Amino acid sequence: VQLVESGGGLVQPGGSLRLSCAVSGIRVSLNTMAWHRQAPGKQRELVARITRGGSTDYADSVKGRFTISRDNARNTVYLQMNSLKPEDTAVYYCAAKNPGLSDYKYWGQGTQVTVSS
Repeated sequence: VQLVESGGGLVQPGGSLRLSCAVSGIRVSLNTMAWHRQAPGKQRELVARITRGGSTDYADSVKGRFTISRDNARNTVYLQMNSLKPEDTAVYYCAAKNPGLSDYKYWGQGTQVTVSS
């Protein structure tokens, strides 16, 4: 199983980025897929997730600004991030888990997002 993130970079406050997570070895449509992030000196936190049924959940800090989606044909998960703030600066990780389990089993290597003027 491989999860490969891309799309990170440097963006000014108020800008947008779209992260991609290309998945192989499992089907994104059959698993719970999520984006987590970890800022320097802070614990990793769940940012957004999408369930097998297509339901989505977001951290309060990103509601209304971030959107998680998936393309089943491409077996890829996306995170559209709008109205970015400096506090969104972190390494963003794509993760996958079986819907029946509590822990995310598969993780990508992470992609850096830096929001700064």
